[in-house]
Amino acid sequence: MAAEEIHAPHGAAGRTAAVIPAAGRGIRLGPGAPKALRSLNGTPMLIHAVLAMAASRAVSLVVVVAPADGAGEVKALLDEYEHALPERTACLVVPGGETRQESVRLGLEALPDDITVVLVHDAARPLVPVDTVDAVVEAVRAGAPAVVPALPLADTVKQVTPQPGGRPEPVVATPERALLRAVQTPQGFDRATLVRAHRAAPAAGEGATDCAGMVERLGEPVVVVPGHEEAFKVTRPLDLVLAEAVLARRRANDGF
Repeated sequence: MAAEEIHAPHGAAGRTAAVIPAAGRGIRLGPGAPKALRSLNGTPMLIHAVLAMAASRAVSLVVVVAPADGAGEVKALLDEYEHALPERTACLVVPGGETRQESVRLGLEALPDDITVVLVHDAARPLVPVDTVDAVVEAVRAGAPAVVPALPLADTVKQVTPQPGGRPEPVVATPERALLRAVQTPQGFDRATLVRAHRAAPAAGEGATDCAGMVERLGEPVVVVPGHEEAFKVTRPLDLVLAEAVLARRRANDGF
C-alpha cells in the first residue's frame, strides 16, 4: 500500500480521498499507545476508521497521517490489514505534525493532482456508517465547498464565564438548542477550498480543531447533512465500552 499503487485516470469529476489525522496521543484515554492505535474488538481504532472510509465506493484513496516517529509502525499495521481493504482503495501513510491542523495540511500535500474532493475524518470516530460518508461526498459533488455531518443536541447548552481552580462558573447565556448542532466527521471539502483555508490560517498556536471552521473564516458557505449516533468520538474509557457494544450489535444484526 504505497503511493506508487495509486493509479486512476484523470477525469472531469476527479476522485475522492479521505485524510485521517492520527498523530495525536489521546491523553484522555490514559497512558499507553496513541488513541488511534488502541484496540477495539481486537482491532486498532485506526483500522476501523480506515475501513469506514474505504467502505464508500466514492473513496479511492485513504491517507493516514501518522505520528512523526511512528509512521513506519502505522505503515506496517496497515499492511497487516491490507486484505480487508477493497481493491479499489489505495492507502498511503505520511508523517504528521505537532498539531491537527499541521497534520491535515501534510495529508493534503500528499494527495495526487486528480483528487478534487477531500474528506477529513477523525481516527477516533471508528464506527461512522457508510451512508454518512456517502452523504457528505454527494453534497460536495453537488456544489457545496464544505460539508459537515451533525446531530441535533439532546441537552440544553449554557454559555459560561470560565473560572480558575474549578470554582463555580456564572452562566451568561442559554443558546437556543434548536439552532445548534453537534458536528461529527468525516467533513467534506472541495479540495481547492480546503487548501486555501489552510494557507490562510495562522500556523502558530494550538492549531484548528475543525477544518470547516477554517473554511468559514474564508467567508465560504458550510452546509450540514444528517450525522449518525454511531459516529461518536472515542475519547474516554467509557466510549470504548459503548463502541464495543455497537460492534457487538452489528455482528448480531448483520455479521459485520
